[in-house]
Amino acid sequence: MISRRNVLSSAAGVAAFGLVPKAFAQAAWPQKPVTIICPFAAGGNTDGIARMAAQRMTEAYGMAFNVENRPGAGGAVAADYVAKSAPDGYTLFIAALPVMAIVPAMSKVRYDSQKDFAPISNIATNPFALVINKDLPIKTLDEFVAYVKARPDQLSYGSAGVGSLNHLSMALFLKRAGLQMSHVPYRGNAPALADIVAGHVPAMFSNLSDALPQISGGSVRLLAVSSAERSALAPDAPTVAEAGYPGFNVLTWNGLMAPAGTPKAIIDKIADTMSAAIKDAPFRKQLADYGVDPLAAHPAEFAETLAKDMAIWKEAVEIAGVKQQ
Repeated sequence: MISRRNVLSSAAGVAAFGLVPKAFAQAAWPQKPVTIICPFAAGGNTDGIARMAAQRMTEAYGMAFNVENRPGAGGAVAADYVAKSAPDGYTLFIAALPVMAIVPAMSKVRYDSQKDFAPISNIATNPFALVINKDLPIKTLDEFVAYVKARPDQLSYGSAGVGSLNHLSMALFLKRAGLQMSHVPYRGNAPALADIVAGHVPAMFSNLSDALPQISGGSVRLLAVSSAERSALAPDAPTVAEAGYPGFNVLTWNGLMAPAGTPKAIIDKIADTMSAAIKDAPFRKQLADYGVDPLAAHPAEFAETLAKDMAIWKEAVEIAGVKQQ
């Protein structure tokens, strides 16, 4: 005979069978090591930021978070790998703006930056610095604009190469300011910056972190930074927006993403962990040592940033006349 007590016990067992495993699965992540894919070789800023995030999450969850470098095709190799990975929370991506917004605008890639990834958290940003040769009779951005306007097509600017971030940043600014300058591409930011110091090229938008030694040493003059807000790395430098070009905001960033379809509970858990880390003074000091500014942004904010930046950099590629490969 089946008693009411047996029925209730059976019902409780069914409820437990249906609900407990789901709750346990959510609470148990991670149950094995997690891999963070880095789109560039070891040793650079993106790799360093990935390792900082990995260390913080290893400490938070008591499980190893390992960084795996998969360089190639400007980061597209790694992005494609992550896009096709299982959305189970065990493969993450240290995304970089060039990989997500610029490479797709300049070449055909096999991933969709918005559809194939789930943004988790921004971590750091790096603005660009408009620097000039120290011997030029220019102290402000207004004076720079007037100087260039008085010499149409007579002046040039350097960059780290065709389609590089500083090439595209300058192209955007020149368009906004109504200026004409010739582009001189170099094989990297360092040789371009060296020619600014030497006076062979008058100006460039350099990565701020790369130019800090020359700025502090007085061998180049910093006129403005490209971000919407002043950088903690150069707090006395005005922004381009402050100097008369409202809305101008171009910078590069790094942040964590996962394959699209990764459970929201995992996404939110990682986002909360990184948000706490970015508020932590030692973590912020580590970021400053890499020459980047901290930026905490949760999934929805990060997704909005990505969408805006894809539009901005697509326009920059068109303005600069870089042909899609």
